[in-house]
Amino acid sequence: MRNTLLAGLMSLSLLGAPMLAQAKKDPKPPLVKVAILLDTSNSMDGLIVQAKNQLWKIVNELSKAELNGVAPRLEVALYEYGNDGLSVQQNYVRRILPFTTDLDRVSEALFALKTNGGEEYCGAVIQSSLKNLEWGGSANDMKAIFIAGNEPFDQGGVSYKEACASARQKGILINTIFCGDRAEGARTHWDDGAQLAGGRFLVIDQDQKVVDVPTPYDKELASLGSEVNKTYVQYGPQGREGAARQETMDKAAAGAAPSVAVNRAATKSTANYSNSNWDLVDAKKEGVDLGKVKADQLPPEMQKMSAGERVAYVEKKRVEREKIQKRMQELSKKRDEFIAKNQKEQSKESLDSAMLKTIRVQASERGYKFEP
Repeated sequence: MRNTLLAGLMSLSLLGAPMLAQAKKDPKPPLVKVAILLDTSNSMDGLIVQAKNQLWKIVNELSKAELNGVAPRLEVALYEYGNDGLSVQQNYVRRILPFTTDLDRVSEALFALKTNGGEEYCGAVIQSSLKNLEWGGSANDMKAIFIAGNEPFDQGGVSYKEACASARQKGILINTIFCGDRAEGARTHWDDGAQLAGGRFLVIDQDQKVVDVPTPYDKELASLGSEVNKTYVQYGPQGREGAARQETMDKAAAGAAPSVAVNRAATKSTANYSNSNWDLVDAKKEGVDLGKVKADQLPPEMQKMSAGERVAYVEKKRVEREKIQKRMQELSKKRDEFIAKNQKEQSKESLDSAMLKTIRVQASERGYKFEP
C-alpha cells in the first residue's frame, strides 16, 4: 500500500496547475465521480460483503473534503462483471446504476448483488463504463474507477490496454484492486492496468473480516440516525418509495453489523446524503418551488395547507433536521478521534481501507483538502 502514487506522474493537463486554475473560476461545486466495478463471480462473496458494509465509511471520508472552500458532491456508479447470470453478448457485464447521488439506491443495489460463476473480462467492463456513463463535468471534478477482481486482467476480447489508455485521455483514473497475492496481481496485469491509466495498483484480502472499534458514541449516533428520518417530508411519485428505501437500508445496515449502522447514521449528517428527488426539505435546498408542487403530490398532512403554511412546515422540519445533524456531526468527530487512537492495524488491506487511502491521496493531488 506504500506504492508511489502513479497518478502524480500524469501530465499537467490532467492533474496540474492548469486544471486547478480552471477550477477556481468555475462557479459550479466540484463533483467526485466514482465508478465501482465489482467482480461477482463465485469466489467474490467476501468482496460483496465488504462493499455493501463499508459504503458509508467511504462516503463519510469524502464528506470531509473541500476544494477552494466548497464541499464536493459525490456521484457513484455501479457495475458488476464476471457473473454467469449476465448476458454473454454483453461480455458478462451489467451496468447496475448510472452516476447517482442517491446513496440509499447504491446501498440497495449492493445488498442485492449475488455471485455466480462467470468469465471476468476487465477490459470489457472498463470500456462499458467509459462509454455508458456520463463522465462530463468541470475541470476540477475528480473522476475515478475502482475495479476489483481476482482473475487475469487481460481476459476477453476487449483490450485492457486500449480501455485504460482511453480512460487516461479522458482524465479518468483507474485504480485496480486485486483480491489475492500482490505478485500474482502484478503477473496477471492488474499493476499494468493501473499504470496505463495513471491510477494505483491495490491488493486486498476479499475475505478479511473488518474489525471495527466500538465507541462510547455509537448508541446515540444510531439513535439519532433513526430520529432524523422523522424530518423527511416525502413528495411526488418517488416519495413513498424513497422513504421506504431509507427505512429498509437502515434495517439492512443494522443487520450487517453495529458499526455499519453507525457509519450510515453518520452519513445522514453530511451534505452527500441528499434525497431531493423525494424529500421536500432537500428539494427546497435544490431550488424547488413549494408553491408549484401539486397538492396530490404532497403528504396528507400538507395537502390542505396554504402556500405559506407549506413553507413554514418544511422550514420547521429543516430546522429540526439541522439541529439533529449538528449533534451527529459532533459525535462523529469524537467517534473518529476515538477510533484513530484505538484502531489496531490489520495485517491485510480490505476494500474500504484501500479505497479510502487512494481517494484521499488522489483528491489531494487535485487540490482538495480534508479535515484532520
